[in-house]
Amino acid sequence: MAGETVITIVGNLTADPEVRTTSAGAQVASFTIASTPRSWNRGTNQFEDGQALFLRCSAWRDLAEHCARSLAKGMRVIAQGRLTQRSYEAKDGTQRTVVELQVDEIGPSLRYATAQVAKSQRGTAGAYGNPSSAPAGYTGGTTAAAASLPPSDPWGSVSGSSSSFGDFGKPESEPDF
Repeated sequence: MAGETVITIVGNLTADPEVRTTSAGAQVASFTIASTPRSWNRGTNQFEDGQALFLRCSAWRDLAEHCARSLAKGMRVIAQGRLTQRSYEAKDGTQRTVVELQVDEIGPSLRYATAQVAKSQRGTAGAYGNPSSAPAGYTGGTTAAAASLPPSDPWGSVSGSSSSFGDFGKPESEPDF
C-alpha cells in the first residue's frame, strides 16, 4: 500500500518470539526489539547509551515460523517493516493505542556474530510468503551443491604472458569483427 511508513530497526530481542495461530488459521510471531542509541561523549572520552526504544513487532505466516526457528532472546537483529498504529479496548474497558512494526524482513545482525543460513524447505514461496506469487515453474532456485560450484570464469585464469596486461592487444586475441 502506498504511503506506508517503512522503517528499519537494529536492536536486541527482549524474549524468544511467541508464535500463535489466529482464528483464521494464520500464524503470527510476536516479539519486541530493544534499540539503544549510543553516542561518543568528547568530555568523558566514553560512549554513552541513550534511552532505549522498545518496539513491539509481529511477523506473519511463513515468516512467523522462520522467526520462531531462527531467533532467540538476546540476539541482535535487523528488521524492516511497516509501522502501524491500532487501537483496542483493554480488559479494564479503557481505550488503548499501540504502535507496532509489521515485519517484512528480519535477520541476525552480523556485526558481532556469524550465522549459517539454510533455505526454507518450502522452496516455492514468493513475495511475502505467498506461494501463488511465485513465477510459473519456479522450484526454489538451485540446490546447495550446485550453488557452491564456482562458474567457469575466463577472467579468473592466469595468462601465459608476463605482461601486466596479459594477452590483451595481441593479434590472436582480437575479436572477429
